[in-house]
Order: sequence, then C-alpha cells, then structure tokens
Amino acid sequence: MELDKVIKFKANGGGFESFINWTESVAKAHGKKKIVVGIEPTGHYWYTFGRAVIDRGLMLVQVNPYHVKKTKELDDNTPSKSDYKDPKTIAFLVKDGRYQIPYMPDGKYAELRKANNLREEWVQKKIRVKNKVTRWLDIHFPEFLNAFSSWEGKTALMTLGKIALPEKIASKTPEEILCIWRKEVRRGVGIKKAEKLVKEAQNSVGIREGAQMAEYEIKLYIKEYMEIREVLEDMERKLEKIVLTIPGANRFLEIKGVGIKTVAGFFAEIGDIKRFTSAKQIIKLAGLNLRQNSSGQHKGETTISKRGRSRLRALLFRAILPIVATNEVFNKLHHDNISQKERPMKKMQSLIALCCRLIRIVYSLITKDQEFDPDKLIRDIHRDDALQGAA
Repeated sequence: MELDKVIKFKANGGGFESFINWTESVAKAHGKKKIVVGIEPTGHYWYTFGRAVIDRGLMLVQVNPYHVKKTKELDDNTPSKSDYKDPKTIAFLVKDGRYQIPYMPDGKYAELRKANNLREEWVQKKIRVKNKVTRWLDIHFPEFLNAFSSWEGKTALMTLGKIALPEKIASKTPEEILCIWRKEVRRGVGIKKAEKLVKEAQNSVGIREGAQMAEYEIKLYIKEYMEIREVLEDMERKLEKIVLTIPGANRFLEIKGVGIKTVAGFFAEIGDIKRFTSAKQIIKLAGLNLRQNSSGQHKGETTISKRGRSRLRALLFRAILPIVATNEVFNKLHHDNISQKERPMKKMQSLIALCCRLIRIVYSLITKDQEFDPDKLIRDIHRDDALQGAA
C-alpha cells in the first residue's frame, strides 16, 4: 500500500505512541503480523526513535543515505528531494532487502562507546588549543623552543603562564627566572636553562605590538590546555576501568604493542565481538575488505572498500604502526610482505594487510579464549606458505 500523503509524528513520547498505533492499525488492516520500520540515519536524530522502536520489540532497519541519494531518481528522473519522495524511496529499498540492521550497544558496551566518543571529542579540543599555542609562539616568541624541547613540559608551561612575553623575560636575571621556577619545580631545572631562556628572549624577533592582550591570550590558552589535560587524564582512568570489564580485553592486551586506548577504541566501535560469526565481518565493518575495479579487458588496481566505520579503520591503522615497530612477529610479517620475491607489497599495502591479520588474531584469541602465542603464529604462517607453494 502506498500512501497518498505524508503523515507526520512529533519527536516526543506522545508522537512515538501515535506512530506505534498507526503502524499497528495498518498491519491489522492488511493482515500482517510483523512490522519492519525502515529509517535513513541522519546525524543523531534517529537515536531516540531507534531505541524506542527496538525496545517495543519491532524490527528496525537502516538504509544507506548514499543509496537513497542514488535511487531517488529512478521514478521521476530528477534529483529533487521532498518529504513525500524520500520516505517512498526508503520504503522501496527496505522492500527489496537493501538495508542493514543497526547495532545499538547496551550495558558496558554503551558505556564504553560513550566514554571513547567523549575522549575523542576532548582529544580534538586539545589539538585545537595546542595549535593555538604554537601559533602564538610563532608570532610572539619564536625562539622559545630553543630553550625548551617542548612547551608542554611543566617548566615551560609555568613560564608561559607567568612570564610568557620575551620582553618580560629579558628584563629579569637568570637567578630571578630560576627562583620563579623553583616555586613549583624542584628538579630538572638549573641556572644554565634560565640563562639560555633569557638570552633567547633578549634576541627575540617576536612581534611586540599588542603585548598586553597577547599576554592575556597565552594565559587563557595555557589555562584551557591544563583543564583539558586534566579532563583527559580523568577520562582515561574511567575508560581503562570500563575496558577491563569487557570480555576478551585482556587477551587483546597480551599482544605486544597494543595499549589500553587501542583496545577501548576497538570494542567501542564493534561492541560485543561474539556477535560476529567470523573475522571477515569485522574486516568489512572497518572498510578494509578488498574491492576490484575491472571491466572487460581493463583490470584496475584492487583497493580497500573504505565503507563501514571510518573511525575503526583509522584506529586500526594508527595501532598497527607501533605494533609493527615493537612486536617482533608483526615486524617479521611486514618485512616478509614487502620483500617477497613474487608480487611484493608496497609498505602501505602491507600495513593494511596486517590490520586485517590483527583483526583475525584478536577474533580468534577472544572467541576461543586463547593466549597470544607468537611462535604458533609464525608456525601457522610458514605452514600456509608451504601449502600455497605446493598448490
């Protein structure tokens, strides 16, 4: 049945009850017992509705917004968008089975996803304020990092928070600078560093106009940076506490080079790993599955699909770099991939392949509750290579 008008429901409890009553009346009128609710996910607006639908025991499915965009022209050959046309397109996609069932984590997995998302948000805030401090130094005191290896150290932060301007530093003696530092920092600072800072301040080419507000500006940035850092430290303690309650997290952490943030991000994105029947499903979820680009005689380069959860894909790639650098097994695998005689991989291809192998290893360790055995992994690889050679 196709409606001849758009029916709207308010986004509140009463509106949802009206929607449920309407769907049940339509199902009853047509002798249907099962109700499938199809949605196009846009931002966060579907979360409360989706949870309410699931809690009522109805089947909730999602259609890809990209599919909606591409198929809405099939009926009228126009890219126009309307409140009548889009629901119809969504309904046809659901009818044809072109949908996916959304995963909405609950319990500890919901807590973990919220905690990880919060941490990512505050990490971005930290990056923004760091960029602001770097810009300020480039303009007003470009020589500052000649005296300090990093402005994020305790002594450097104190200096920027109290006497950041080079003209103020230059007006003091090294002994006076050292006295300021010693009020909060007892170790790691000496007269030589103070002398170096004063010398750099005296020869600074930084802009001195607007000095009063420039000093106020950097103090605000340092205060904001310290507050963000404190929040992040607290978040990471909470995150670690949640991660250690996740079944299988301890197995993941057994792999050398894997840290608590990687494990947290991984489970925050996939939820309960045992809901997957194979590691291939997680690889596809991360958009790391291969796709071909060929037609007729043309054989294009095989690449990864980059569909699915981009944050999971980025997390795995960031994680594989230190793993390859510190884990002897993965380092050997990477070396073998790029140095094999027949069809050696490029470095990037090897890293992507190792991301997929990491998923397979983690899936096997957790679902089978096994310890990570690097020697067994090497033996299995050699056995697979021998079988391929024999074939």
